[in-house]
Amino acid sequence: MGFFALYMMLSFLALGIGSFFILKKTMPDSDPLQTVNSFLLFAVFGDLIFRYLMQKLPVMDIKPLLILPIRKTKLVHYVLGKSTFSAFNIFSLFFYIPFAVVLITQDYDTTGVLGWLATMILLTQCGNFTNFIINKNNIAFWGLATVLIGTIGLQYFGIYDVTTLSQSIFDGLVANPIYVVVPFGLLIILYIVNFKVLKGQLFLDDAIKEKVKEANTVDLSWANRFGEMAPFIKNEIRLIWRNKRTKTVFLMSFLFVLYGLIFFTQETYQKMPAMLVFASLFVTGGFVLNYGQFIPAWESAYYKMLMSQNLSYRKYIESKWFLMSIMTTILFVLATPYLYFGLDIYLMIAAGALFNVGCNTLVLLYAGSFNRKQIDLNASGFGNTQGTSAKQFIIIIPVMLVPVGIFYGVYFFFGLNAGLMAIATLGFIGLVSKNYFLNLITQKYIRDKYAAISAFNQKA
Repeated sequence: MGFFALYMMLSFLALGIGSFFILKKTMPDSDPLQTVNSFLLFAVFGDLIFRYLMQKLPVMDIKPLLILPIRKTKLVHYVLGKSTFSAFNIFSLFFYIPFAVVLITQDYDTTGVLGWLATMILLTQCGNFTNFIINKNNIAFWGLATVLIGTIGLQYFGIYDVTTLSQSIFDGLVANPIYVVVPFGLLIILYIVNFKVLKGQLFLDDAIKEKVKEANTVDLSWANRFGEMAPFIKNEIRLIWRNKRTKTVFLMSFLFVLYGLIFFTQETYQKMPAMLVFASLFVTGGFVLNYGQFIPAWESAYYKMLMSQNLSYRKYIESKWFLMSIMTTILFVLATPYLYFGLDIYLMIAAGALFNVGCNTLVLLYAGSFNRKQIDLNASGFGNTQGTSAKQFIIIIPVMLVPVGIFYGVYFFFGLNAGLMAIATLGFIGLVSKNYFLNLITQKYIRDKYAAISAFNQKA
């Protein structure tokens, strides 16, 4: 995480220093500041979503302090004040401050630039306190995600020019720095709201009383049609939906469907079919790649109990294959709008989906037999490396690089359709011979059962 933070800071710093000159060179007829301003609304919404996914609320062991002669107002101010120095607030400064310095050195109005910089710093802090209000609220997250995707859609399809609105807002701040009072006032309001909410929760009896939650049950009787696999499928669905980390992985799988937009919309990648195939594997492979790589560590907390039951290990493994295959199929159906980019793109996605079902599911199930690290299901799924080992990096080779390499090798000699047919054929072979490979995988799990139980039983 430290290296990641350093990488982000250096990246933002490089962008802050170089953006002005890059924009000046690539778009000589445009004002670099106006170009940046035209995308700042997207940056603000994107920052909110990124915070929701990654930023944790400031945590402190407050219970012992509640019985000490410390005013609650001081405790709340401390928690809120501490949050202002979060790394998520600092990252953006590595872009905004250098960019503002460059603008001033390029003879832009100093007062206007400083007003713009102050506004961006205040908006960053507003995002910080807004995140505390909406955190743990899925409705708020999906609302923000819908707004961001909606604005991107309006811009992409030419329905409404959001960049013009964004530019007019932030250009106005440069021309009239007095408008900085608007984000400043918003920041004060958000701080007061957070202060009142936190202070209202800062009571000793609330801190020490046992939390009681109402258990909600869902009718999963439809799974009974799958016979011996039904109990495992039901257990898997409950595990995914009732725990933070698995639920996050499940929901994020649907966002992977949009991954192709990064590649399919860029002319640069149209001449790089191997990269397009790489993206196609991601479009339908979000769940397989993110959930499958931690099988069976998701059940590490009760793996010992599970293995003491009189169950069919073969059906246990097959249920996981079935769940990953169904999710891949659903994601493939959701990817149907990619037909807009042409039949070749859609065939890439179809070939990638078949490879994910026929090969990647089996590879990840086999790799799961080497998992030996516990996973805390209640921990956040974002920025969480618990349960990760070198295996998670090595597994990238067979599930991503091998199909891309096979495609490119065949494509180089025989063309696009032959390359797609090659990876689709591999997926079909894996699908047809699924039972044979599942039997081998099951034997591997049985051989390693006690090693896995011993490893999962170790306290981190």
